[in-house]
Amino acid sequence: MGGGTAVAHVANSFLALYYYAHHGASAVKIHLIAVGTGMPSWIAEGWREYAQRLGGAVTLALVELPAGRRAKSADVARLRAEEGERLLAAVPDGAWVVALDERGKSWSSRDLARRLDSWMMDGRDVALLVGGADGLDPAVLARADLRWSLSALTLPHMLVRVVVAEQVYRAWTLRTGHPYHR
Repeated sequence: MGGGTAVAHVANSFLALYYYAHHGASAVKIHLIAVGTGMPSWIAEGWREYAQRLGGAVTLALVELPAGRRAKSADVARLRAEEGERLLAAVPDGAWVVALDERGKSWSSRDLARRLDSWMMDGRDVALLVGGADGLDPAVLARADLRWSLSALTLPHMLVRVVVAEQVYRAWTLRTGHPYHR
């Protein structure tokens, strides 16, 4: 990270803390809990870039869980159920649970910014759950407080990490008046 970039990150942190301190909100930790490990370097770099930009009022944490072994004779329902159990076990106690699901509700960046404000006012962590190749188990969908569809398009599960990180950063900039979202 270059010197100018480091200064910008520090400035973003102070801006965020100032904004939320004066609006009665607290810091929030957003956990992206995803089935699948071994991100390509460009995905890891994109995730890291947006997570670092957020500053202190919002933090992003990535939890990667191993996918079930898929073979020609694999019992897909059993694999999805096992992945679902691992996803739910990784959810922090008391956290809001948001399932990223193709049948979920589509949110605009401004919708997400309003949700971010709400989560910060509530003071609880948020767990965003991303299923494996065969989607989310019905038990995960039943546990979710909300279902969010990132797009009508099918996105590679690894790319979802960067899209979510960028959208959380964009939502934060909308709420703080940062010029990123024009």
